[in-house]
This record gives sequence, structure tokens and C-alpha cells, in this order.
Amino acid sequence: MGTAMRRTAMLLAIFATAMTTASAQITSPDTTDHFIWLEDWTGDRAMSWVNAENAKTTDVLEKDPRFAGFYDNALSMAQAKDRIPGASFIGGTLFNFWQDADHIRGIWRSTTLASYRTATPEWTTVLDLDALAKSESANWVWHGADCVRPAETRCLINLSDGGEDAVTVREFDITTQSFVKDGFELPKGKQNVAWMGPDTLLVAREWNRGELTASGYPYIVKRLARGQSLDDAIEIFRGNKGDVWAGPATLEDASGHRMSVIYRGLDFFNSEHYIIRAHDVALLAMPAKSGFATMLNGQVVVQLSEPWTTGTTTIKSGGLAAFSLATALKTPDALAPVAIVEPGPRESVAGASATRSRLLVGMTDNVRGRVYSYSRAASGHWTRKRIALPDNMTTGVGSVDSRSDLAFLGVTGFLTPGSTWLADAAKGTASVLKSQPARFDASASAVEQFEATSKDGTRVPYFIVHPKTMKLDGSTPTILTAYGGFEVSNTPSYNQNAGKLWIERGGAYVLANIRGGGEFGPAWHQAGLKTKRQVIYDDFAAVAQDLIARKITSPRRLGIVGGSNGGLLMGVEMNQHPELWNAVQIAVPLLDMLRYEQIAAGASWVGEYGSVANPDERAFLASISPYHNLRPGVKYPTPFIWTTTKDDRVGPQHARKLAAKMAELGMPYLYYEVIEGGHGPGANAIQSAHTTALGYTYFTRQLMDGAAID
Repeated sequence: MGTAMRRTAMLLAIFATAMTTASAQITSPDTTDHFIWLEDWTGDRAMSWVNAENAKTTDVLEKDPRFAGFYDNALSMAQAKDRIPGASFIGGTLFNFWQDADHIRGIWRSTTLASYRTATPEWTTVLDLDALAKSESANWVWHGADCVRPAETRCLINLSDGGEDAVTVREFDITTQSFVKDGFELPKGKQNVAWMGPDTLLVAREWNRGELTASGYPYIVKRLARGQSLDDAIEIFRGNKGDVWAGPATLEDASGHRMSVIYRGLDFFNSEHYIIRAHDVALLAMPAKSGFATMLNGQVVVQLSEPWTTGTTTIKSGGLAAFSLATALKTPDALAPVAIVEPGPRESVAGASATRSRLLVGMTDNVRGRVYSYSRAASGHWTRKRIALPDNMTTGVGSVDSRSDLAFLGVTGFLTPGSTWLADAAKGTASVLKSQPARFDASASAVEQFEATSKDGTRVPYFIVHPKTMKLDGSTPTILTAYGGFEVSNTPSYNQNAGKLWIERGGAYVLANIRGGGEFGPAWHQAGLKTKRQVIYDDFAAVAQDLIARKITSPRRLGIVGGSNGGLLMGVEMNQHPELWNAVQIAVPLLDMLRYEQIAAGASWVGEYGSVANPDERAFLASISPYHNLRPGVKYPTPFIWTTTKDDRVGPQHARKLAAKMAELGMPYLYYEVIEGGHGPGANAIQSAHTTALGYTYFTRQLMDGAAID
């Protein structure tokens, strides 16, 4: 994902996906596909198969004597009272969404900054999701709140049924701690909503049956005034069904400037950008691979995934640029952008946020975090000051306060528990505010960064967390992970589950920064698009081969794990290099790459993977599709494949079909499907801890025990 907004769309699923009904998924049955019936999302036959597979897998993994301890540890850490309560600035107050053993679904609560500074803040519950779900006999999962500025007392609450991306939207008053009577309420659907003002919404949704793109996203944007019914909303923009999506957003700054815009997604990475003016909607002359980051003092900040050339000036891809809102309103076809930051070859911009008077920019330098505070001179020139934070860590900008120059920053590392820092962006200073207690004993572990050489000579960095006393004899049980897609960066972070359930027990953990990600900017991502994608898989294999060559581990002791696009990566690696691994955990994956466009939101990812409608792209997809490339007679490692029924983004169909085909070919595997949870391990801490425990029980059996599962 090349822009901050697309990253949000991908990771947090602002937009819903294409899984409306089971019948919508089986549009053109392939009679050669024996398992297409498993694409019937919640059909009786499919769910009967799921329940039988779950029983077989839990009979193996839950009965392992280590499972109960793994589960108890994972749940205890997930529900620990001494976790850092992540806080957001809303209306001069701090808000936090919190889950623990007493609040399974969670509570939305508030406190003051002064209280938050203390070891035991005094919280006021604003909304109790457990009580709401009970009173409405609903399966509500929290999907966030959006509060209208400047007062920020009225908020749109997004509620999901069991973790799906599709949400119900309701207006909530935080002063009365109640839903607004006769306020805005949008029924469940695939929708994107933005405040245009205190009494007006911009809404993209399925207004009439069938008004969705092939990806399942809306493409019609309407203006909805307070008191209007959905039927009376006024259409202001219409894309077409061939787009990926169209949706609104509103940017505001502390100076009172407000800009409402519409994205029209031509594909996952290329968009048209429109500004909503008093009497029309006008196309902005912005690069297709770009997106809005924030706004500061009337300057619109844009993140670039391609160069922006205007006249004789070119702003580099991967950087940040700014243009005037006044110019955009007057001459949207001549924006006169100015460069804010142009990263170097080993740098990447992670995002930008605005306080009252400063722009905070998160960056990485060779996968190590940096945060800078930028200011704009009267001449239009931007200057920066680096905020002092611990080095060799992952750093990032959290919530910012537009009423002041305060912001929360996060700092974390593989062996360093996460900490929250309070920064003054105007002064360029920061100090630690809260630190999470250690969840595992890291005293016997070390972190190193190495580089592997891929097949085409590209240097691919990777981090390894390992025992200080590790013998270089290939005996160390090792888990290797990566993502490799959508310009998403994977950086070092404190993984308490990996630490407690694996590293503390003598295992090594490896994070590979392969191409396809955003660790080194857009070019690192674009090197692996569509038919060029084999370099991503070669990079991952090269890291594994480097680990083996260094005698850190061996194929007998090496396992791999990845989810979503990373699950596709795992499926490809199992097929292409079965000799390199003894464990493969494939989570919420894409696996049938010849039908992925017809499953859930698959059609939206053609910009990343290519389309079967293109002969060259189809041929490549056929060559790497894990579902289609299982070969009889090949000795594959026994994989652990898991997904969720409620995943309406990628869909459980891919995982189901791979497992069923392995069964048909007489190949060993383990399959588990969480019934709730959306595109993740569960809808709450209990379900997530269960999935986590299954995974580490599997890895322990495969890589640490003397005998593997067969």
C-alpha cells in the first residue's frame, strides 16, 4: 500500500469486503475444481467439513501437554492489567479502548493527561461494549470511533458483527455517554463514512442492491444531512463498477481549515483524488500513486509512491510533499507542490501527523526508527529536527493533539518492551511516559542483523533473535517470518508471545525484510509486483539458505509463518522449497490464485498480483498458486493452516481448499478455523490466545521435539 490512507484501508479495513452471500462467491463454477463447494462461505456442507477438521486438529494439539501452559501464558499476557493503555487525544481528553478478563468485548474509557501520567490513572467508562452486546443480544466487536471536530463530542462508533469488516455505524455523544436519539445511524454494510461538518456526513455504501464494485466496495458517495433518511441523501460522486472503490475523507487542522475529498480507486495503488468544493467536485492534479497524509496550517500533506513532476520540479517517490488548500480550491489542476522530505535509498517514510504547529514524520533508516518534527517557514521551506529516542529500535507516531503540540510516540524492539513517550513537537523533545513490564526473560538472548544475497544479487536484510549461547551447528529451532507485499514494512517489535512461548525456551526468531514490503520505499515494493513477484519468494528462500549456511539452523529445525499475503508467501515457499522447512504455519491466507479475484475482496488486489484476464499474468499466477502446485509424491512438511469463518476480507475459502486438496492427495496437515474474529486470530483475547497456543504447540512439536507430526 503506497499511501497512509491505503495502509489504513488494508490493515484496519475501513472498507468492507465482497462477501455478501455465499451465492455471490460461486459466480462461475469450475468443474475441474473438486473443492469449489468449500467456497460456500457458511453453507451446511462446508461448515460440517470445518467442524470435523477442527475436531481432528484440536484432538492433536490441545491434547499436547504443553498446550494448556501456552494458552494460559498467552491469555494472561493479553489480559494483563499492567499493559500500557494506548491513549488517543479527543477533545482535550484522553480515550482508550480496553479489554481484559472482566471486559471481554471491551470498554471505551477516558481520563485526563494529568491522571494518565500517574501509575494508576483514574478512568471513566464511556461505553461498555459487553453491556451493549448483552442488552441487544448482539455479537459486537469494536471497530473504532471517529469524532467530529472541533468540539469532538459527537462520534461515529463502528460496530462489527463478530469481527467482520462490514460495520454498523451509530452516532454517540461522549458528554452524555449515550447514543444520540434520532442521530446518524447507518445499518450494517460495506461503507466508508466521513464527517463533512457537525451535521453532515459523506457516505459511500451499497445504496441499492448490487451497487458495489467487483471487489465488494462502494463506488457512490452521497451527502447525508442530519435528519435525512438514507433514501434522501444527495449523490455528489459516482465512480463505476470497474473501479476498486470510491470513498470520502475529511482533513482538518488546528487553524480551522477543512478539506473534504474523495478517493476513486482505479486499482489498489492508483487513485484519482477529488476535492469537494461549494458547488462541485473537482479532480486534483495529483499523482495516481499518492494519498493524503494530514493538513497543517492550510498546507495539505501528501505521501508519494511515485515521483511528482510539475514544470521543471520533480519530488522523489517515497517522499512527502505539500500544497496549499487555497490553491487546491482555486486551481485544482495546478497545485504547485513543495517537497517536505525526500528519503534516501535505505530510508522510508512511515507516515505523517500534524499537531497544532508542527508536522511529525516517522521514518526508518535501514529498518531502524526515526521521528522528526517539521516546521514550515514563511518562504514555504520546510526544516526538521530529529526527536531524540532510543536508537536501533522501531519508533512511531501515535496519537497527536491538534489543540497543542503534544503527541504520543511509541518505542519498541525485539527484546525491549514497548514504551510510550510524550513528545512536544514544537520543542522537538520527548520523554518516556509509560513502559510495559517485561513478559519474558530476555537476558539470555541477543539480536543481530544480517544480509542474505537473493538470486538476482539483491541484498536482503534480516533480523535474528537468538540465544547468546547458540551453537553454530544447525541445531537451533528457528521460526522465520516475513510479509512481502503491499508496501507494508515489517520492523522489530516486542512480540510477547514469541518471546514467552518460543525465545525464552531456546528458540530463534527471524524477521526478513524481503522485497514487496515498504522497508526501503516504493521501489522495494514495486520490484515484486505482478509477474515480477518471484523475486519476493527468492528473497525469502535466500534468507533461509543463509541461516542454514551460517549453521544457525537446519531444515529439520527451521519453520516459517505468515498471514494474509504472508500466508500466500508461506504456501508458495512450501511448494517451491519443501526441502528447506520442517514446519509451515499458514494463517488467513490467499492460496487459490486462479480464483482469488472471485473470492471476498480479491478483485481489489489485481494491482498487486495481476489478473487471470491477462494471459501473461494468468500464466504466472498458475505457476505460483499454492493450491494448484501441490505435487503428488512430494514430501512436504506438515503444515498448520488456520483461518476464520468471519474473515470477509481474504475469506476462509483459500485455506479450506488447500487443506482439502492435501487430504485428497494423502498428505498430512493440520487445519483449524476460528468461527469468529474477522481477518485475525479471534474476536477477543480468549479466542486469540487459543489460536496462538495452537500455533506454538505445533512449532514445538515440529521443531523442538525429536519426532515431528506425521
